[in-house]
Amino acid sequence: MYKALELAESGRGHVNPNPMVGAVIVKEGKIIGFGAHEQYGGPHAEINALEHSTEDVAGSTLYVTLEPCSHFGKTPPCVDKIIEKGIKKVIIAMEDPNPLVSGRGIGKLKEKGIEVVSGVLRKESERLNEIFIKYITTGLPFCILKTAMSLDGKIAAYTGDSKWITNELSREYVHQLRHQSSAVMVGIETVLKDDPFLTVRLDKKNTKNPVRVIVDTKGRIPADSKVLNCDETTKTIVATTKLAPDEKIKVIEDKGAIILFTPIKNNQVDLSFLIRALGKRKIDSVLIEGGSTLNAGMLKEGLIDKIIAFIAPKIIGGIDAPTPVGGEGFPRIKDCIMLDRMEILRFKEDLMIEAYTGKSD
Repeated sequence: MYKALELAESGRGHVNPNPMVGAVIVKEGKIIGFGAHEQYGGPHAEINALEHSTEDVAGSTLYVTLEPCSHFGKTPPCVDKIIEKGIKKVIIAMEDPNPLVSGRGIGKLKEKGIEVVSGVLRKESERLNEIFIKYITTGLPFCILKTAMSLDGKIAAYTGDSKWITNELSREYVHQLRHQSSAVMVGIETVLKDDPFLTVRLDKKNTKNPVRVIVDTKGRIPADSKVLNCDETTKTIVATTKLAPDEKIKVIEDKGAIILFTPIKNNQVDLSFLIRALGKRKIDSVLIEGGSTLNAGMLKEGLIDKIIAFIAPKIIGGIDAPTPVGGEGFPRIKDCIMLDRMEILRFKEDLMIEAYTGKSD
């Protein structure tokens, strides 16, 4: 099953909004086939494993990280092929969380006399597919807040200069996060100050650019912003309100970007409405790379599932230097957002802290 989980990782960033799945076929104590779900709309892991087996799979055991599908989607049901090929036993890490299909694949296998064992490395599989689990059960994208700060908690100097707080390895990992996410979101202040591309810049092939989402309540985005350079590989959504002037809306649309109107909430874009709207567009994950205002709004609305914070061994100082989370803040310590399941990684001298808000337990 560990091998199957490792194989499943190869689909990260390529199969959204489908789950990452790996499969391994074992016969008489040796692996005779393995596969992964590699591309959205492509063959599932079980089918790839069956088709690339080195010998007859009849009587063998199939290890798979997710319950085999029993319904027609982009591809035919995997359980039918498993039954047809004479697999004797199926060991599953976790059941399909989709409430419309959960348990049906297992049930069909058992009906045909195939032994099924479920729950092997369940937690590892759930962690692997945390994005898929939230999206398929709620229709809402999994939201990751990413920030980079100095040791004294500053995301820029008081002048606004912020290049670069973290090192090259940390920044490369952020590009991997972008590749793995369906969308990357920033506020208008980030666009005005930094004019970012918000694309993926990795040497690896087969990477994809996320949809760029700009939160711009009053339509202040400049017409020559890099994020408005749209082509077949880059799409941009500008989330705005009726406060944006009609002439600016036309300019944005002429650039090829999509306008997404939201209600006004506290004189700003309604972030909860925006996240629901993105989910309806089959965006299963959002990487928030905004400034302190957007970060504060997303946290206040309870929209963040995971936080990834890079900390560089630098002291910037300054009472006016911005911090990762702005806004009014919480009046009392007991009201603050508690994080759990914290892990720490190192990228040379930088630290990366990954933790959850508890929204995806």
